[in-house]
Amino acid sequence: MKQGVFKIAENTQLTDSVFKMKLVGDTSEITAPGQFINIKLQGLYLRRPISVFDCDNESVTIIYKVVGKGTEQMSKLDINEELDVLTGLGNGYDTSLCKNHAVLLGGGVGVPPLYMLAKKLIEEGKRVSVILGFNTKDEIFCEEDFKELGAFVTVTTVDGSYGVKGFVTDALPESYDHFFTCGPEPMLKAVYKSAATNGQFSFEERMGCGFGACMGCSCKTITGYKRICKDGPVLFKEEILWED
Repeated sequence: MKQGVFKIAENTQLTDSVFKMKLVGDTSEITAPGQFINIKLQGLYLRRPISVFDCDNESVTIIYKVVGKGTEQMSKLDINEELDVLTGLGNGYDTSLCKNHAVLLGGGVGVPPLYMLAKKLIEEGKRVSVILGFNTKDEIFCEEDFKELGAFVTVTTVDGSYGVKGFVTDALPESYDHFFTCGPEPMLKAVYKSAATNGQFSFEERMGCGFGACMGCSCKTITGYKRICKDGPVLFKEEILWED
């Protein structure tokens, strides 16, 4: 984990409530797809954890949804403004566990961390199928980004206004050897029940500190409680215990 000052290079609107922000600064601590950053915002006590969409040697890109005071404040920030950011948080996905064909399933704001993952898997010579789930056509983002990487992309919408009508589990291919997923808990539970192989789940949780000190985002696993921010956000299928 590293704390640093990042300058905003882009803050553009993708949908009615979803924005894309590029931050320039030291990204050396971001080492795996699925990690997140934690942003300090003026007048707010808790930092805002946001998953990493992509990064290079000098910048990190995030995609976030306006859902409260923090993200609303972020949406109004201008180019060249500076932010205090913690980087290199979370464990990220382990791509070595996929040998040939990976299926990536993302729902809503669970889509962004799958982009850097898809890029790495493709660089490793693996086949990548991406399934993006949204409620309706107007909410869709990042479809073309994944296609440009060379992934096979399927979009599902609950109302059937675009792509496959239904949920991400309705578009699972017949064969694959590993899956990676991120999204709201009901979607993750459905993937858990439907997926035919082992896989990795990235959980969305409210976080206090973001680096394991407060225990506020703990969840129960077969080996005891784990902190989503520190021991996760990625957990393996075989270790998850779902709460009723």
